[in-house]
Amino acid sequence: MKPMAVAAESTQTLLSGLEAALSHADMDRPTQLVSATVAVDPDVDPAAIAAGSRLAADRWFCWEQPDRGFALAGVGSAIQVVSRGEDRFSDLAERCARATHDRVADEPDGLPAGAGPLWATGFAFASRGGSDPLWSSLPPALATMPEIAIARGPDGVFLTASIYLEPGTDPAALLKRAAGRLASLHEAALTPADPHPSAATRIFGRYSPERYEKIVAAAVERIRSTSVDKVVLARELTVEAPAAHDPGALFGALRDLFPSCFCFCFGTGQAAFLGASPELLVRRSGAVAATVALAGTTSRSADPAVDDHLGEAMLRSPKIREEHRIVASRIERALRPQAVWVHAEGQPFVVKVGNLQHLATPIRAQLAESQSAVALAGLLHPTPAIGGEPRGPALALIDELEGIDRGWYTGPVGWMDAAEDGEFCVGLRSALIRDREAHLFAGCGIVADSDPASELQESELKFEALLPLLAS
Repeated sequence: MKPMAVAAESTQTLLSGLEAALSHADMDRPTQLVSATVAVDPDVDPAAIAAGSRLAADRWFCWEQPDRGFALAGVGSAIQVVSRGEDRFSDLAERCARATHDRVADEPDGLPAGAGPLWATGFAFASRGGSDPLWSSLPPALATMPEIAIARGPDGVFLTASIYLEPGTDPAALLKRAAGRLASLHEAALTPADPHPSAATRIFGRYSPERYEKIVAAAVERIRSTSVDKVVLARELTVEAPAAHDPGALFGALRDLFPSCFCFCFGTGQAAFLGASPELLVRRSGAVAATVALAGTTSRSADPAVDDHLGEAMLRSPKIREEHRIVASRIERALRPQAVWVHAEGQPFVVKVGNLQHLATPIRAQLAESQSAVALAGLLHPTPAIGGEPRGPALALIDELEGIDRGWYTGPVGWMDAAEDGEFCVGLRSALIRDREAHLFAGCGIVADSDPASELQESELKFEALLPLLAS
């Protein structure tokens, strides 16, 4: 099938709307967001448009949960907000709110969540994370509003153009730039390239597998002799391919392989962070916050009976149930002071994702006061599923033992719209792509009765989510 582009009539209508909105902008204000949104052909593929239309230096973004029929994508940066340090969540939330305050828009009434101006947002796991040069284009806290954004959901597909008026900017030049971007929109085929006919792919770790077993053993000893209940320790692998990895094609493969997951790609001119995460950190819809405690992992089997047996064994494992309880309890404790009520399902259940199974407990809360999706992500991050419990001692143990810069791995990644609704997943089952190199990360929850060899095996299982795509 021939890749399609956005119909010229739609882009012209959008440009006219943007021009009309611009005519209503208050030129006496120091800054103002101006946007326009139109409905477009329902067959448009947001990710394919972003991959096909991005420029070499662009920030670009794809987000999709295929089973839900929900997808977002964007190219370019109308606004970019960067922050660092312990207050990076609150700082980013405040600055995003200021940027969208009193925006001028030409758009249909009742836009669904995700349509209209959009923030593509990601955070490093640690407040000082991302200092390794590998992560140089993905700072500890980043929110980018794409110049061109596309949202697809049950109510249709919507195309948005955004421009940001600042002192010294020329509105006519910004409008001309938007026209050029809209005229160049086209879909790329999100299919992987054929393998190199002769050259081999090289796979190597920053540290040996034996070292991981040693740090797990050290963590177990510390847990048994201190107040730490659980700590999550991660590993890193590098896949060096004969030719540059294509982030767009990898994203297309991920959404085909993991349709129930949150598939994401945050691209820059130098790198792309992508993955297929099974773990929702938070979804904000008005006054309701929803999340899922996800902790505990086992393998899958091609035999349905064996597969079910593995899941049932995980459900009955005292070690895994305790690991899961720690995560669910912390999430409830974090939400309760902010909420009128918090409800968690009574018993965890098994979810099957690709080559792995996990225990899950959905949790919902009615917020007592309005908080943005970014602020809620900061409230919950890091959960014990990717950090540990208690938080402070566990994070200190990670710093002492792990020996890698996680960057955005296990950080919150997601989106927020102009109404401050949005959703963030935990950046799991992920890789940082830099030309021919792909850096993969996997971590395991360590508790008092963890076995180092078993934890190493679990980390290998988690690498298997992406490794076949990158090493083929």
